[in-house]
Parts: sequence; C-alpha cells; structure tokens
Amino acid sequence: MQRYFILNQDNWLDNHVKISGDDVHHISRVMRGKPGDQIICNDKNGHAALCTIMEITSELVSAVIEEWIEQDTELPVEVTIVQGMPKSDKLDLIVQKGTELGAAAFIPFKAERSIVNWDEKKKHKKIQRLEKIVKEASEQSHRTSVPSVHFPVSFNELLILSKDYDYKIFAYEEEARTSSYQSIANMLKKTEAGMRLLICIGPEGGFSEKEAAILKENQFWPVRFGPRILRTETAALYALASISYHFEELRWEK
Repeated sequence: MQRYFILNQDNWLDNHVKISGDDVHHISRVMRGKPGDQIICNDKNGHAALCTIMEITSELVSAVIEEWIEQDTELPVEVTIVQGMPKSDKLDLIVQKGTELGAAAFIPFKAERSIVNWDEKKKHKKIQRLEKIVKEASEQSHRTSVPSVHFPVSFNELLILSKDYDYKIFAYEEEARTSSYQSIANMLKKTEAGMRLLICIGPEGGFSEKEAAILKENQFWPVRFGPRILRTETAALYALASISYHFEELRWEK
C-alpha cells in the first residue's frame, strides 16, 4: 500500500487529511488512484493512519482517516551520517539509500580533501532536492519518519555538533591496513538502544592525517569498515547495514 508523508500539520483535520503538492500528481497520474482506494498517511511526528481517498482534484486529494496504525520500522538507535562532500551526484545516492537503511539525519561537511563547493545561491535548491529524495525514499521503504537534511558544515562546526552524541566514529582507511584495528562490530557491542550515533565519512581521498588526529582528540573512534577500502558513497551504507543487522536481525539468531 502506497505511503505519503503529510508534513504540514494544517493538512490534518479531525477525521480526514488533505494531500497537496507533488503527491497529488503521484496519486492521480502515477498510481491512477481513485475514490475508494486506500493509502497510508504519516504526519511529521511519525504517526501513521490508514486512509480512504474521498475526492481527487487537480490540486488536492482528500482522504478520510479510517484508523491509526502502530508500526515499528525505525532503527532502535539514532544514526546521523556526516558525509564529506563528494563529487557529482553521489550525495543523492547516499541520502536515498541511507534513508532506506534507517539513517535519522544527513549532514554534508567540507573536508580538507573535498573538491566540491556548493554555490551559495544554489545551496537552498540543492537541499530541497535532497529533502525530496529522502521523503520519497522514506515512503518507498515504509519509514515512519523522514530523515532531516542539513546545510553543509565546516570541520570546526562538525566538532561542535558532535558533542550531542553518545558515540562518534569515523571511517579511517588506515584501520583497514593494520592487524590491531578497531571494528564497527566492537563499537556496536558497547551501544544500546536509544543512543545517538554520529558516523563521519570522508570524501574521495578520505581524511587527511591532520583531520584524523583532530577527530581522535575529540573522542571520535577511528573504525575499519571491513578489510577493503570502500568508496565514499559505499561507506555510510556499509555502516548502516551493519547497525541494522546488529540491532534488528542478530537478536533473532539462535
């Protein structure tokens, strides 16, 4: 059943919900929806409702709320991905697949080896594009919340915001080259449900030695993501998949 996030709380009334914007086109043109069809609507607080479409116009879809439903599709830990700004459209891929894998937030940052610089005049449009990607990915993967996407931060701003997290790690390729490495598995053994995790991924070329030293001084754990060197667009997905397996699948193994 198709899911839509209705994040404007004014669109939620006592017993029905109004759907506007791009979702109207998706319901009427892409899904060929009609009155009587059922959809799931989520509000900004993560609540989900089973709804029946009552009316479709060119600008609005009205649906009656049949019942509120309980769902648990979020990771039991809150994971924020801090991504060194990569080239081309790699960030689109990272936020899309990272959303499907359960990330709670994405924060791009300007690393020493980042080649990309966002134009100040265009950064709002870039964020709007990324927000659309995470909304659609949240609907596709039946999330109950939509991850937040932040404007890019500097390295110093990253250090400041990191103080709000329980555990902070960064993918460091030097850890993959030593026999006395720290693994993500060892970090997850110390992590409990409800904690906030900050995972920092470098751009193409990784972190500089200076950045790695400063991160360590600020209580970031340098962690190996397996014995192979991963591309920047792969590292965050590896970490999220590992976290999902540890918290959502491993507990069911005999």
